[in-house]
Amino acid sequence: MIDLQLMALLLTPLLGGGLLAVFGSRSWAAELNSLMSFLTFAASMVLTMRVIESGPQVAFGEEFFIDQFNVFLVALTAFVAFTTSLFSRPYMRIEQHHGKLTIGMLHLYYSMYQLFTVAMLVALTTNNVGIVWVAMEAATLTTVLLVSLYRTPASLEAAWKYFILCGVGIALALFGTILLYFAAERVLGEGGNALLWTHLNEVKGSLEPTVLKLAFIFLLVGYGTKVGLVPLHSWLPDAHAEGPTPVSAVLSGLLLNVALCAVVRSKVLVDGSLGTHFAGNLMMGFGLLSVVVAAFSLFRQKDIKRMFAYSSIEHMGLITFAFGMGGPVATFAGLLHMTVHSLTKSAIFFAVGHAAQKTGTQVMENIRGLLQVSPTVGWGLALGTFAILGMPPFGVFASEFLIITTAMHEYPWTTPILLIALGIAFAAIFGKIQPIVFGETTAKPLPHPPALIPVFAHLLLVLMLGLYMPPYLADWYRQAAALLG
Repeated sequence: MIDLQLMALLLTPLLGGGLLAVFGSRSWAAELNSLMSFLTFAASMVLTMRVIESGPQVAFGEEFFIDQFNVFLVALTAFVAFTTSLFSRPYMRIEQHHGKLTIGMLHLYYSMYQLFTVAMLVALTTNNVGIVWVAMEAATLTTVLLVSLYRTPASLEAAWKYFILCGVGIALALFGTILLYFAAERVLGEGGNALLWTHLNEVKGSLEPTVLKLAFIFLLVGYGTKVGLVPLHSWLPDAHAEGPTPVSAVLSGLLLNVALCAVVRSKVLVDGSLGTHFAGNLMMGFGLLSVVVAAFSLFRQKDIKRMFAYSSIEHMGLITFAFGMGGPVATFAGLLHMTVHSLTKSAIFFAVGHAAQKTGTQVMENIRGLLQVSPTVGWGLALGTFAILGMPPFGVFASEFLIITTAMHEYPWTTPILLIALGIAFAAIFGKIQPIVFGETTAKPLPHPPALIPVFAHLLLVLMLGLYMPPYLADWYRQAAALLG
């Protein structure tokens, strides 16, 4: 049964990509894209219920493995991919109406969107660390085409920069995967079993420590490039600023999580094998550096999408720091922050997309008085900003509170660094967003309010997670945290 459910999850977006490769130029291509994304989300929920009821499962001869950790990310990925597809429908049509996109570009966008979704789902669900690398490479190639969609000099430059930097990162991750296989081959023997994460986890205490250390360094640097960790982050602001807004939403809300999942799985093996905190310390160092550098970089930004891209770097650094600390509370907080960041940041990009589309610019100095121009866009951006800055009662406050209090107890020297960096980020973002939302403008109100149901649906979920977490969801996070040690 698990084989069929997993097949439905992976084949639905693959079929969607094939159909949209053929029919992507039709007038109903946007609706087909949303339909296939909804079916993928439905398949993810069926798979999630199965794992919650029956526990971890293997499928297709152990090549795929589903447990409480990755099925949580599967459900989150499928949900945000679905809501982003709903946002894409009016957004991309307006872009076409403004002459920024042609029918051929839309054709490419819809087909690549589905293939990008399936690449992320394969990377999350596979048990084979080699297939993880292949899926991450596929996700890179599809997003390169999406980032360069506008075919402007700036978008082509951003896509090329993204391709080169992430290509180098993926090459380093491949070397780390080869070293991991080299360490496992001596214990598990030659063959595919030496690449299966479940088998590696069973014998991690017998793996060669020195080789594992070296493998993790390459894996962290390689996949950390995709996460956007400093100093490997320079592709991310350009890709967000120059690509279509729906691509910014799925990059921040989904792809960064998928890459971090690969790092966390590797940490479980390395720290379990060494009996030390080697991998955790490296993750804490990269995470803390990312939070600090991103916070100070926020002040220099003039483009609104670039600013929120640096905010994504800051929050992914915070999540990496939480997973690096390890332990039940920090890991629980990292999983919760993954959830609320994905929901909040995608909602923010939805609102930013509409704001930039209506004003015709992404330069913050030229965007003013959104509440007067469009109250729904203005309030969507304001509430999203309050949420991502960690204002109570939103869920980001709860997860950041757990991370900081755990750091106070376990690593007190990191607490002032985190608090100062978060305070700087708060001042930078709030100072720039306040006139954008509440400032004066001479622009006329929009004749029709834009469709922002995905924005408020995401923010409602983030608010709910800040006020009340259903017991089954809390148990889910606890089980996933236990699996990660």
